[in-house]
Amino acid sequence: MSDRALRRASEGLALAGIGIAGYLTYVHYAGLRPVCGVSHGCETVQTSSYAFLAGVPVALLGLVSYTLILVTLRARNDTALVGGYVLTLIGFGFSVYLTYREVFTIHAICSWCVSSAIVFTLLTAVSTIRAIRTVRTLDAAIPDAA
Repeated sequence: MSDRALRRASEGLALAGIGIAGYLTYVHYAGLRPVCGVSHGCETVQTSSYAFLAGVPVALLGLVSYTLILVTLRARNDTALVGGYVLTLIGFGFSVYLTYREVFTIHAICSWCVSSAIVFTLLTAVSTIRAIRTVRTLDAAIPDAA
């Protein structure tokens, strides 16, 4: 798969993440109950103390993160690649933590949150492939100092 195809896949995933996090951010600030689907735990999760970090809704943090990742994907340089990769790793790690809290502390599952965790997992996989390929390309371009 070409870097262009991987970038397009990442852009699609980031847009999906923006949609998910945007919806949850809207629901939070509008004071609405999230449409939950099969899990029926969205409201429980969204109103828990784990739905905030330093007083900021986690959904808003996700929205900002996905948007920044999309911005790094549109910039075509190595600094943007590294920045996007780091943001993706942080988002993935935070998603793992939040999923743990859903299951073992809150005892409720939010289908929107699970969807976001899946998006971050896929973004991490694609970003890792892109990062490894870039490092290999750069490594191959450096002549041996023998």
